[in-house]
Amino acid sequence: MIRTLAAAAVLASATLLAPMAAHAADDAAYYAATPVAAPTKTVLITSGTLWKWNNTAFTAAKGPQRDVIVCEMVAQRAGKLSAFTAADKAFDADALAKCNARAK
Repeated sequence: MIRTLAAAAVLASATLLAPMAAHAADDAAYYAATPVAAPTKTVLITSGTLWKWNNTAFTAAKGPQRDVIVCEMVAQRAGKLSAFTAADKAFDADALAKCNARAK
């Protein structure tokens, strides 16, 4: 009986903690945006996406918008970008130029 209760407690704990682990994985950096000029702020928010400065670039978790839109939104806040990556894939020169067209 005690073993059954212990097993049930372990199973219940795992079930309760699983969403927290999934959320922590979602918070991992998906985007990286490197501004041309040094930023004056270390935190930016674009349409609900939180960007944090990490000494070389702003990083953020994946947002609901398309990657191109996210790039444009961060360029509007951070200024012209020298690089932008989404899911470890860097934007090419043409995509980055379109993104920077929205820079402040």
